[in-house]
Amino acid sequence: MNKESKDYSKYFDFSNAKVISEDEQGKRIRINGREINIISEPNQRQEKQRGKQDIQVHYDQAVTEELKDLGVGKKYIIYTFGCQMNEHDSETMSGLLEQMGYEKTEDRKQADIILLNTCAIRENAEDKVFGELGHLKTLKLQRPGLILGVCGCMSQEENVVNRIMQKHQFVDIVFGTHNIHRLPVLIRDALFNKEMVVEVWSKEGDIIENLPKKREGMRAWVNIMYGCDKFCTYCIVPYTRGKERSRRPEDVIAEVRDLARQGFKEITLLGQNVNAYGKDFADITYSFGDLMDEIRTIDVPRIRFTTSHPRDFDDRLIEVLAKRGNLVEHIHLPVQSGSTEILKKMSRKYDRERFLELAFKIKQAIPDVVFTTDIIVGFPGETDEQFEETMSLVREVEFDFAYTFIYSPREGTPAAGMEDNVPMEVKKERLQRLNALLQEQSRRSNERLMDQVVEVLVEGESKNNPDILSARTRTNKLVHFAGPASLIGQIVHVKITDIMSYYIKGVLVTEPMQMTS
Repeated sequence: MNKESKDYSKYFDFSNAKVISEDEQGKRIRINGREINIISEPNQRQEKQRGKQDIQVHYDQAVTEELKDLGVGKKYIIYTFGCQMNEHDSETMSGLLEQMGYEKTEDRKQADIILLNTCAIRENAEDKVFGELGHLKTLKLQRPGLILGVCGCMSQEENVVNRIMQKHQFVDIVFGTHNIHRLPVLIRDALFNKEMVVEVWSKEGDIIENLPKKREGMRAWVNIMYGCDKFCTYCIVPYTRGKERSRRPEDVIAEVRDLARQGFKEITLLGQNVNAYGKDFADITYSFGDLMDEIRTIDVPRIRFTTSHPRDFDDRLIEVLAKRGNLVEHIHLPVQSGSTEILKKMSRKYDRERFLELAFKIKQAIPDVVFTTDIIVGFPGETDEQFEETMSLVREVEFDFAYTFIYSPREGTPAAGMEDNVPMEVKKERLQRLNALLQEQSRRSNERLMDQVVEVLVEGESKNNPDILSARTRTNKLVHFAGPASLIGQIVHVKITDIMSYYIKGVLVTEPMQMTS
């Protein structure tokens, strides 16, 4: 429970809110006739603090016996917005719900509980969520017993929670990224107390192991750590995800071994900054490179990781990745800008020269590596010359692909207080030029694979033609080829025959004479 009083009027008019009761367990308020049980709520000032307290690891079961039948005969839907971390959180929530007896459905009209797992990276993601809530309001009016929940990164923001309490009182539960394991209890409270339940911990929680996960397909995500301590000036993640906390190596390795036994073909290790893994351990010296070296020996065809921070990408990790095997030759290395001055304003904690040095060091160790990245254009104060530095860096590193974004301020970040002085038409023109360069480089990279035989993991049928299969190379390139549906989930070899703008075409081969990554 946040002890300090809050000035809600900064966002909304709470003059009509009445406090019914308040104690150490939380408080109940009434707004426009709706009672809200606020167990805890987000507090941006607390989220900025990084305490030195030890992170405890818990192995208890999140779904107690009394809650295991609560959802029997009922159905659920989770709508996920944002990154792989959010997708993985949704897998955990699905696992919790199914242990409670709920069954998954694709039809929202059949659902007894609908959760929106949200993203806070960009403003348009927030707009999508509130737009979706508008659509769900009609469904809630038709079926008052439907439980609606908002969770994820948006729920860690003060203004979002206040907006929900004031304007979207048909929502039943609001919870954050640190207390996903509390979902069964929150559902119980919402069902039996008939009031909105808000529980968002500003201070990050402990690490909860043994949470059930509902995974589908041939790929699996494995969290190796949580949170981020970098505090880039444009980014809300350190506030919504908390400080860096690494899972114990033995727990990560046990999970990967179990997934290998289940037959998963590809595992992606997740963290807001995977390169910082292990730096918070007080009792052992153990790095991300050490973890990758152990996982390399596990019988899984492909191991990926995301996301890297260039500041923490060390020689030990490069040495391990160069051993290859099931460690793929694709590295996502966000640069954000090619200008040292802009990188300093972003508080990225490296400069242009350091990034180029790192990229070329990796290329020397892994000559056929494929780099992808993230780039922001139009950051406050970015000049034409500084943007050209980004363009030249993209050419030097030869990125195959990039997630490119026009800068937009996020409330609560330091950059939001900077003058956003690059005109929108300039931002759009820069983005267009950057994307054209990246497309040209991607095509050139794809052309090097012409007539080569590559290993691909078959993902599924093409959306437009069921006779065509979609697959991915080790370097994450999209490949289309004709083949039977029985190949889905398998690793096969394809000879590249044609180069398109965003994918490559090939033909299935059974006994490859030549193979390239």
